[in-house]
Amino acid sequence: MKASSTSTDSTSTTSTEGVEGVEPVIRVLLADDQELVRAGLGMAIAHVPGLELAGEASTGAEAVRRAAEVRADVVVMDIRMPGMDGIEATRLLTSGAADPVPRVLMLTTFDDDENVYAALRAGASGFLVKDMALVDILAAIRVVAAGDALIAPSVTRRLIADLTDRPAPAAPKRSLPGITGRELEVLTLVGRGLSNAEIAEELFIAPATAKTHVARLLAKLDARDRVHLVIAAYDAGLVSPGG
Repeated sequence: MKASSTSTDSTSTTSTEGVEGVEPVIRVLLADDQELVRAGLGMAIAHVPGLELAGEASTGAEAVRRAAEVRADVVVMDIRMPGMDGIEATRLLTSGAADPVPRVLMLTTFDDDENVYAALRAGASGFLVKDMALVDILAAIRVVAAGDALIAPSVTRRLIADLTDRPAPAAPKRSLPGITGRELEVLTLVGRGLSNAEIAEELFIAPATAKTHVARLLAKLDARDRVHLVIAAYDAGLVSPGG
């Protein structure tokens, strides 16, 4: 079976954007070299209101090309594919290879995949394992489409372990020009995994103020979501692995 077919690809625009009271349809591209995985997820997506299967791809290179063609909002990307893998495809997509730039939700067969950190650094907004409940994977598509980040708990544990195993940097690797002292404090706490409410309590500020600081950090650091603020905090040496 080819990676894409007329039965699953949709290049027509069925978006309800701009219609009052109607949520826009989320256009999803499935990129996986396993036909069975694409068929199962594709069938589920086709029966969920608000989601639309816009196309399929069986390689990373095809995913990059198809994402632009079908104007995908979210690409559900397998991390391991022949030729160009999901990490390189994600890096290209999030750097503007497609217009509009889609959100990428990574899927892997095992939660011990060694490429979790690399995938997040490449711009992925979510990372799930394929044995998760189908309803959770479908919910994750909505989460990343809304601009948030989502990582499976088992994957989060591996990411933390990976960071813990790395030696603490002797000096910050990444400069943070334009970041205020208060924003550095907030970024440090984000790097430690604190929520906005917990940051507010730690710094004795209002939760709304903490949220504003996080929003400004996202803009100043050109970070796609909170996960990438955590990575920025580690890269800058604000948070020590295991600290």
